[in-house]
Amino acid sequence: MNDEATLVLIKPDAIQRRLTGTVLSRLDEANLAVIGAKAVRVNRELAEEHYRPLRDKPFFPELIEYICGRLHGVDHVLALVYHGPGVIGRIRQLAGSTNPEAADPTSIRGAYGRVKTSGLIENLLHASSDPQEAEREIKLWFRPDELLSAPFPTKEVSANCTKLVWA
Repeated sequence: MNDEATLVLIKPDAIQRRLTGTVLSRLDEANLAVIGAKAVRVNRELAEEHYRPLRDKPFFPELIEYICGRLHGVDHVLALVYHGPGVIGRIRQLAGSTNPEAADPTSIRGAYGRVKTSGLIENLLHASSDPQEAEREIKLWFRPDELLSAPFPTKEVSANCTKLVWA
């Protein structure tokens, strides 16, 4: 089995419900390497690019509001990159079906996700669906220097830029 990398986002509903630690503990059960982790404020541009493959779906606008935290009062997610053999399938199995009501009750979504009476699906986390999507998503959410190892080819470029440093 080849090494893979995958993006996992712990979504605003999990953060708002104080389930971040629980989700991380369950993901730890896969015994995979975390090569990147950060809290990210999700703006509309990032959300729309992340969910670009779903832009034609009728639920797209609500999905953008959801990942931006407007439905839960939390404007950030915890973004993680896991790396290891068969990581995509292993993480997706731990996560469970996107709809918590259809998810295996022992999965993260089956145990902690919910469908609200309004119809809003709160499924706690995002996990990349395949290697191509994982690469696109990881490159969207992380710069190479934010990862402990590079799961994809990199190159060095020179750029004159201003950056924020600690005073």
